[in-house]
Amino acid sequence: MAAVRLSPRLRSIPLLLPGLDPAAAVHRSSATAAAARAMSSTSSSSASSAPTPYTTLVGRVRCEREIKRSKFIAVAASVPDERSAMSFLNEVKDPRATHNCWAYKVGEQFRYNDDGEPSSTAGKPIYSAIISSGIDMVMVVVIRYFGGIKLGTGGLVRAYGGVASECLKDAPTCLVKPKARVGMEVPFDLLGTVYNQLQHFHAEDIKQDYDTGKDGTVVVMFKVEYEKIESLGSAVNSACSRKIELLQ
Repeated sequence: MAAVRLSPRLRSIPLLLPGLDPAAAVHRSSATAAAARAMSSTSSSSASSAPTPYTTLVGRVRCEREIKRSKFIAVAASVPDERSAMSFLNEVKDPRATHNCWAYKVGEQFRYNDDGEPSSTAGKPIYSAIISSGIDMVMVVVIRYFGGIKLGTGGLVRAYGGVASECLKDAPTCLVKPKARVGMEVPFDLLGTVYNQLQHFHAEDIKQDYDTGKDGTVVVMFKVEYEKIESLGSAVNSACSRKIELLQ
């Protein structure tokens, strides 16, 4: 993979594309240049370790069941990371409830908590329900209001796991395709052609850096789905009738 050499010199070159703010070329942030430098040093082998698409929830879902006079309420939502999971827990838990048990799975990371119930009778069954559902990047909180009748360890496992499973069973989901930050060094006269291809492949968060150290070129950075990177590269090269390296 070719590397982009970035000069420390600052250069002010007007944008050539209509509809773009010329000030963006002059007042670009140092973070943009740093991102390009980081991309240029990444090995081409990174494509082989691309994250796989995953299924997650669309919005928040809720399920309620009564078991031997105890009320169980399960609330689930998509969470992108542990911090978001903890924020969700703090939002939905009820301090008046007997127990607020929970579990989450964020990629390879997971946690669960029994919140005072006997060990492995609440959080772990909730987590098992998440695994069985095939849903990722998700948290389930099960709130219990004790009704006066003890369920026993087996009954608790069935109750917490059952209401969590029911909550996730018919929940609306979507397939998420992870995106990669990609860049390319583009001659000014090919910017329009490249932008047409970026739009065709639904690239997002497109930025430009004119401080490349080379006259007549600009580094264009954007996000695109991992599975589209190879096709995008081929389409750009074909449209431009020349080789333009993709930087990851």
